[in-house]
Amino acid sequence: MGSCNFECAISLVRGSLRTTDCYYEYELQNSLRLVLSGSLLSIQRKEVPMRRIRSRVAGLDVHRDTVVACCQVEHPNHSVEVTRQSFSTTAKGLGELATWLRDAGVETVAMEATGVYWKPVYYALEGLFDDLWLCNAAHVKNVPGRKTDLSDAEWLADVAAHGMVRPSFVPPPEIRELRELTRHRKTQVQARVKEIQRLEKCLQDAGIKLTSVASGVWSVSSREMIEAMINGERDPRKSWPRWRSRVCARRSPTSKRPSAVTSALTTPRSLAK
Repeated sequence: MGSCNFECAISLVRGSLRTTDCYYEYELQNSLRLVLSGSLLSIQRKEVPMRRIRSRVAGLDVHRDTVVACCQVEHPNHSVEVTRQSFSTTAKGLGELATWLRDAGVETVAMEATGVYWKPVYYALEGLFDDLWLCNAAHVKNVPGRKTDLSDAEWLADVAAHGMVRPSFVPPPEIRELRELTRHRKTQVQARVKEIQRLEKCLQDAGIKLTSVASGVWSVSSREMIEAMINGERDPRKSWPRWRSRVCARRSPTSKRPSAVTSALTTPRSLAK
């Protein structure tokens, strides 16, 4: 069959080749021979199953209220025993999950990182098994089709058994606590900055030019001025001597005068009402 295809291809090339140069015809014959031999080899190639590099693995499909576990144990005769079970994500359910995995002799546990739902499951199983893997969801994405929780758990166990996925880095508990603290502090600092900016926007919207005479909207003098206006003070001349030493002139020396402060901080009638 291969020789027939080759002869047919050569005849077609000879029919379309309108030259007397034998060199080009020789090159085309060699190219066709390589292409046809490669296609025949691809037809005769047989699929070889992938070798399992881990014999006792488990995959966990984590949700908010439940976690589906699939355990795969390879026996000496290369047969694989697959067991599946669902557990709740409460403290009692996670304890039952750990006991079930230990009784099955699992050595490697792989789970998918899904939001914050993986954290209680990971913390409950941490230190109980040789390998506890947290896998990136993009690396263990299953093929589209009929998708169920059991199939997802089995797919996680499969990729872990064949070494097709790499675990993500999870720092130790001490570093996790420090990271939570620093991230919370960063969030609080960002929220404080947003509130100060919102205060400046409200003052500008009301026609109060506080930042025209003070260094910032949240300095000590600025806070005292805002508190005085909240308490009903409408004449800056009464309290100006006490603020004068701390207010920073930003544009000209005349801005230190009480008249300049009065024009900048006088509350509009609409706001005073």
